[in-house]
Amino acid sequence: MAYDCGFQKEQNWFRYRAAAIIVEEGCVLFAGNERENYYYSIGGGVHMNETAEDAVKREVFEETGVQYDVDRLAVIHENFFDGDGSLDGYSCHEVAFYFLMKPRGTQELNSNSYTGGYKENMYWIPIEELGKHRAYPTFMKEYLSKMPKEILHIVTNEREEV
Repeated sequence: MAYDCGFQKEQNWFRYRAAAIIVEEGCVLFAGNERENYYYSIGGGVHMNETAEDAVKREVFEETGVQYDVDRLAVIHENFFDGDGSLDGYSCHEVAFYFLMKPRGTQELNSNSYTGGYKENMYWIPIEELGKHRAYPTFMKEYLSKMPKEILHIVTNEREEV
């Protein structure tokens, strides 16, 4: 059995995550499900003894049913946020490696993914419309408009001040 690199302690939640930036035909791929009221990037927890690059390839295949190749590491994201949905009541801290995936030239997927018992749906969101949606990570629209060649380190703190 594989274990994710993460833990919960009291009302604190931490996860080491690998995520994909998948762009096809001017759209970026996000996931959503019936439990959560937002879209989220394709990806998931890195397993113990697994590289982030291997994790993102595995997660992309699990969620989309399609093999994507990694182009390059794009963003290291430290994210602090108040949980909602399945993480309601938790103070969350996530470190994620975002990999830009090589385009395949089609938006066709073979998705049959479930998360926490809920069916995951895949959504191709036009990049210019990304700001109209509650989609995480919030830096994605700006990143996609510039597509810098260097690896970015982004820290986001979306916690409500107490």
